[in-house]
Amino acid sequence: MAGHSLGLPGDCQMNNECLKKTIKICYIAPKAYPVFNPSVGEYFGGANVDLYYLATEMAKDGRFESSFIVADYGQPDGVIIEGVKLVKALDFSKGALSGMIRTWQALKRADADIYLMKCAGAGVPLTALFCRMHSKIFAYRTAHRFECDGTYLRNKFLLGLAFAWSLRRAGIVFTQNQSDTENLSATMGISSIVIPNGHRLPAIEQKPRDAILWVGRDADFKKPRRFLDLAKENPEDKFIMVCQTADNSPAYRDLVAEAGKIPNLQFIRHVPFNQIDEYFRRAKVFVNTSDAEGFPNTFIQACKCATPILSYNVNPDDFLGKYRCGLCAAGDRDSFIRMLKELLIPENGKNYGENSRRFVEQNNDIVKIAEQYKELFRKLLYR
Repeated sequence: MAGHSLGLPGDCQMNNECLKKTIKICYIAPKAYPVFNPSVGEYFGGANVDLYYLATEMAKDGRFESSFIVADYGQPDGVIIEGVKLVKALDFSKGALSGMIRTWQALKRADADIYLMKCAGAGVPLTALFCRMHSKIFAYRTAHRFECDGTYLRNKFLLGLAFAWSLRRAGIVFTQNQSDTENLSATMGISSIVIPNGHRLPAIEQKPRDAILWVGRDADFKKPRRFLDLAKENPEDKFIMVCQTADNSPAYRDLVAEAGKIPNLQFIRHVPFNQIDEYFRRAKVFVNTSDAEGFPNTFIQACKCATPILSYNVNPDDFLGKYRCGLCAAGDRDSFIRMLKELLIPENGKNYGENSRRFVEQNNDIVKIAEQYKELFRKLLYR
């Protein structure tokens, strides 16, 4: 089994000089630029949000220097936003070879000590190889249950083999929940450390709650049509669906057309990242319709706004039941419909929402999460 034993050497424990050195961290998430600059109305996912919060929080500590590799959206190279230097890499309109070359060049320009990436794809083995060739530390954070339970390995084959090769050579691997850690060990023999996603937790702004909310992208595993069916089943309630797309595929256009036929459903194609919390604050219930995920950032967004959660099937480490943050139907459609009615009872929604806020304050405060990374990054560099 690949291991991640991170005990500090004795001389570093005794000598604080190693702890005073600036540690340079480079985060890799090409689609994260619209999170840093919400005026760019382009697609992004939860993995981008996760690393954005971490990078910007780490940048507040002078002992750490944060750079972030993003795609080319026409922005200047090296622009600094919230203390993070954004290094421009691939252009999505160009071919794969160009993307690999430009990403490699960006990795070199970043000149970091540790390179942290999240989300499986061709960039993972590329970054792992770069780190291996340049004596840098490669770190990986899983983004989805499918990366851990063998699904990605089975479905991708060559990319799956390259993914496993990369993780076995990582200095450290992070997961979002205990189930993913156990699956990763069972499927690939890789040990990992659980660190929840971190978010900023401003004080709750009480808003009139008037809608049932869905937020996400049109990925197949998220099953957005289940939300349309839920809206049809409850014509007396208002539903809001914020659903962005990466490619405006025929399936997405069909989804938009079908949603337009449902009178009590408002379909919104895109909301800038810095405005999305407003929708969570006014939601009676947040609904997740996915078959599987890691730990969705939208769950944390709902919890920090004291919004109860209704999940069709996703319930990492049974946190919804254990902490009473919401209800999970475990893949049963009839239970899904019934549970929405239960959460819409005002007293139930209030109680679940208050539990949700307590949960994120204890588990997902980015200030506390960043401290865990700082300690581990120091140990990685000075072991």
